[in-house]
Amino acid sequence: MTEEPQDGVGERPEPPHVDQPRQGDQPPPGVPTAYVPPHFLGALPPQPVQSVPMAPPNLPMTPMAPMQVPPAPVPPVGAAERWRAAAVALLNLSGLGLGHALLRRWRGAVVCWIATGILLLIALPAKPDGVPVAVIIGYVLFLILAAARAAVLSLRTRLAWPPTPQLAFGLAIVLLAVPICGTILFDNARQEAVQRMLLSRLAQADAAIAAAETQSADTAEPAYVTALGTYQDLLDHHRTSRAAKQVPDRLTAFYQHVSTPYSNHDYCGAIEPLTFLRTLPDATISTADLGSLATFPNDPLATSLYQCGVNALGAKADPTAAQDLNLLLSTFPTSAQAGKVEPAVAAAIGAAAGQLTGSDPCSATATLTGLGTQAKSLTSSVATVSDALKKDVATDGGDIESGTYDCAVSDYKNGKFTDAQTAMDSFVSTYPNDPNKALAQKFSIAAQIAQQDADAGKVIPTLTGGGSITITISNDSPDPMQILYTGPATGAINIGACTSCKAYASNAEGQQNACSNTSIDYPKTSFTLPPGTTYFLQKSTGATVRSYSHSEQYDAGTVYDDCAFETSIFGNLGL
Repeated sequence: MTEEPQDGVGERPEPPHVDQPRQGDQPPPGVPTAYVPPHFLGALPPQPVQSVPMAPPNLPMTPMAPMQVPPAPVPPVGAAERWRAAAVALLNLSGLGLGHALLRRWRGAVVCWIATGILLLIALPAKPDGVPVAVIIGYVLFLILAAARAAVLSLRTRLAWPPTPQLAFGLAIVLLAVPICGTILFDNARQEAVQRMLLSRLAQADAAIAAAETQSADTAEPAYVTALGTYQDLLDHHRTSRAAKQVPDRLTAFYQHVSTPYSNHDYCGAIEPLTFLRTLPDATISTADLGSLATFPNDPLATSLYQCGVNALGAKADPTAAQDLNLLLSTFPTSAQAGKVEPAVAAAIGAAAGQLTGSDPCSATATLTGLGTQAKSLTSSVATVSDALKKDVATDGGDIESGTYDCAVSDYKNGKFTDAQTAMDSFVSTYPNDPNKALAQKFSIAAQIAQQDADAGKVIPTLTGGGSITITISNDSPDPMQILYTGPATGAINIGACTSCKAYASNAEGQQNACSNTSIDYPKTSFTLPPGTTYFLQKSTGATVRSYSHSEQYDAGTVYDDCAFETSIFGNLGL
């Protein structure tokens, strides 16, 4: 029975024994040896054998190849060696260098420990980005090389412990849990670092929004867009993170904050921020992620546009009213708020028209004028609304016509005679077919006289004309004359120029000599007046004269003849 070799390299078999020649037994050089048996029983003594030199054969010389020495045979690797190699290789793959330690190759173990320490220094504390890929690849390659080297070394080195390679392999399998558990723990730590980083980004976005709370809407918009971009990035790339799960609540709070002016009934101030919320592009925050918030600004914005626009109706033709209402009619044409625009315009016109008969018809007229400008600029894609607005414009125009007259009358009664005259003249030229045209002309005449004689303004002109008293006025002036009068009756007469007349040097001279030359046919005109005090304003077209006013008391049953003249020094015209 043969004995199996123990662990380690097996014993090599001894080579076959070869007897070596003893010293002194070598034959003489060149003489072959021959065996001569000894002579027994009287044999002849041995005779020397003569050596005959042998001629070398006449053959060609062929060089001999060098003799190849075969390599020593490699003993086969047994089961024990394979178990041992696998065990130390796995022990080194754990990163602890235990494979080299069991082989008592301490320098290799120390190198493994240093490599693992460097990896830990780079990896810890765990960062969101983890360990660089190049470092991981390098470390894995190092472990593979360390495992391979330990496996090769184990083929010629027996383990001092554990007692069997199989036990060492089992220990290596168990110790593989160390890098596996370490990798799991590190990944958990890295994930936690990622979560903390994402929560930090969320906090930064919240802080940016909070910092913009005290700023105006247009100034705060860049900060809002940046913060919303952060929210969207969390949802797009880290939807399952703790930070992303808080984004919906953050968006709700953000929308409520931006719409605070609307909640405080500051409708005009709410238009800009609500428009910002409504027109957020998908690149900032997607409609899908907004959910119901995507349509949240619609109704508040429509209400704000309506309230702000209606409140500015008629306010000195504030253009923002038409802008807001037009935006409402174009953006939300079928909304309930848009349906209330035309009735609100009609109501505003009616309310302003009702003030024409009040104490301040001029303000009411200005309001109507502003309403007309605003109503003309309103457009709607809804035919019924558009037609109704056109009717409102027509109604407003009629009310403005009446208001212009009423305002002029009010100015006259309040002693604003210049304004009254201007307003009445404008009214007559703007509305030539208005029923009040004739009376407006009377007011214009009276206002001109009242500018020279305030007492004339105490008389309210009427359409009364003519009377029982005949007045004849002759013109002793080289210029045409216009005589305005007001009192029991209001009117104006024109007298042609007297080509044979000249201006007097003084008023006294004119009073003494006017219309006294019987050889001159003075231009004249006659008209009738009711009894009472009449106020006159004599107006000449001469460049060097000015108007002259006076009043006369006329009694019934009397005929009056007057003469008009002009002076060139003082510029007075006298009757």
